[in-house]
Amino acid sequence: MTIDKIDKTDAVLSLRPNAGFALNGEELTWMDEVQTQPTEDEIQAEIVRLQTEYDNNKYQRDRLQEYPKIAELVVALYDTQDRAEIDKRRADVKKKYPKG
Repeated sequence: MTIDKIDKTDAVLSLRPNAGFALNGEELTWMDEVQTQPTEDEIQAEIVRLQTEYDNNKYQRDRLQEYPKIAELVVALYDTQDRAEIDKRRADVKKKYPKG
């Protein structure tokens, strides 16, 4: 599953984990008796914060697709030649997808 856009649900759950609420379109109905309802400004600011964090970590998602798989790493633990190849592949991926 891939997320491309942070939404109001993501923001509310980030601000108030495990909160009881419902969304009908953009209309928020608060049902939580323990936590206070976040303001619309808080929600919008959290959407921006979460989206920025998600966008800034794209390199991690890109790297993950090209890094060696677990089985390859296990074999490399026992084979020096494979280990060198794994190290080279990882370095190539890091160069291709540098940190923000």
